[in-house]
Amino acid sequence: MKLIAIDLDGTLLNKENTISPENEEAIRYARSKGVEVVIATGRAEFDVRTILSATDLDLWVIGANGATIHQPNGTPFDSVPIDSDDTEKILSWLEAEKFYYEVFSDSQILTPQNGRSLLDVELDRIVSANPEADVTELEHALEKQFSQTGFYHVDSYQDILDTGSPIYNVLAFSFEKEKLEKGWKAFEGYENLTLVSSADHNFELEHKEASKGLALEKLAKHLGLSLDHTAAIGDSPNDLSMIEMAGHSAAMGNARDSVIAASDFMTKKNDDHGVAHAIYEWLK
Repeated sequence: MKLIAIDLDGTLLNKENTISPENEEAIRYARSKGVEVVIATGRAEFDVRTILSATDLDLWVIGANGATIHQPNGTPFDSVPIDSDDTEKILSWLEAEKFYYEVFSDSQILTPQNGRSLLDVELDRIVSANPEADVTELEHALEKQFSQTGFYHVDSYQDILDTGSPIYNVLAFSFEKEKLEKGWKAFEGYENLTLVSSADHNFELEHKEASKGLALEKLAKHLGLSLDHTAAIGDSPNDLSMIEMAGHSAAMGNARDSVIAASDFMTKKNDDHGVAHAIYEWLK
């Protein structure tokens, strides 16, 4: 084992959105054995650095679901932005359909000024339709979404286009299942885009040549490693590309069924330090 790719949300992070001391120690152990470790996430790289700042870990980061790769010191290594024409089509559709969305650029997460109110309206609809509904889990998902670093609010998607900045990832979020299904159907036929989901309430879009699996392949090649000597750990459908690309794989105990089916074995849940368990299993 020479390279291990680790997803973040639902994998390395526990429910408190922190890296447990047990997982941190396991990563240090792997590195002491000469193993490179890369965080592979749908989050923006600068947001990942904020999370890692609570540790002493300087790691490679595959961000925006594979659209960016940064070296341990934060220097950009590779990126695959969405074509500008596709960006305009995506954002104009999402805005017309009143979606909350996030757009990842090099240094900011661009999102509509009225984004929070759009999601509050959706929650109100759920409670109105079912006054007895327990929305605690939904509220937790909302707070987790807004816990990221680097937000910048815009009045319209046109403000984003006007910056001319490269766009690596567009995330759409909704509590309404029918709305998400409509969005999925709207974009699944785009030949230039990769369409994935990283959580129950979202779908994400990147360039067709951007995925965690392709990024892992690029990094392994750069490091002079065979994919047979790589491993991947994840929990959600956006992890499937790297799980299928890596020579070895583990699904979290809290992973989706599709991820469990595609992996070599199932480790413990994210709240039970499943990453550490997988690392020690591979390196014992």
